Amino acid sequence: MLRAALLLLLALLLPLSPARAALFEDGEARKAILDLRARVTQSEEQNKARLAELAAANTQLLDQLTALRRSLLDLNNQLEQLRGDIAKLRGGDEQMQREVAELQRRQKDIGQAVDERLRKLEPVKVSVDGREFMADPEERRSYEEAVALMRGGDFDRAAAALAGFVRRYPGSGYADSARFWLGNALYAKRDYKEAIGTFRAFVAATPDHPRAPEAMLATANSQAEMKDNKAARRTIDELLKAYPKSEAAQAGKERLASLK
Repeated sequence: MLRAALLLLLALLLPLSPARAALFEDGEARKAILDLRARVTQSEEQNKARLAELAAANTQLLDQLTALRRSLLDLNNQLEQLRGDIAKLRGGDEQMQREVAELQRRQKDIGQAVDERLRKLEPVKVSVDGREFMADPEERRSYEEAVALMRGGDFDRAAAALAGFVRRYPGSGYADSARFWLGNALYAKRDYKEAIGTFRAFVAATPDHPRAPEAMLATANSQAEMKDNKAARRTIDELLKAYPKSEAAQAGKERLASLK
């Protein structure tokens, strides 16, 4: 570029006339050439500096773009990982919800089972021989099974079951009725002596029981079976005095005719 400028300067100086050429001395020409060279050099240096700056700026921009691409790539990877984590969390949350629902179902089932067991253990109101009282389910079951044996004609097992009930539940509301049926079971199995003792104890303990008149008549019948008609007539007399309006008393009167 410097060479081209010098050639241009020489081209301008050559066509001049000798008179005008004389006006330029060697020093001035050299000075002009040096000035031009200096400006050209300065311009080239400025251009080089500018190009260097542009190159540096371009390099910096490329670095920034590269860093930005890397950052975007990292961010995208993080987003993908976050999506995966969210999916896992959702899956875990759904699993947890299923497990909680299953636990709630089991808890409900257990609660219902416990309530059912408690209901089976809770006392219930029952009525036997005109008397109402509270009885435990097991107590009720034992009594009803023993009476069922009696009514089914299995007198040996009935007597054992009723005697066992009285021992196990002496204060039960069923106890008096159980003693009455025990006396009948003993009578049915022809254990008259034990039947008499059981009936007398029953009447002595509960003279106001609805079955007390029947127990006294059963006592007389047991005495008659043992051929003790005198004792049987005495027991019927006591029945007529204690419970004159009862059906047992009417049956006792008819029984007296055969006790001669």
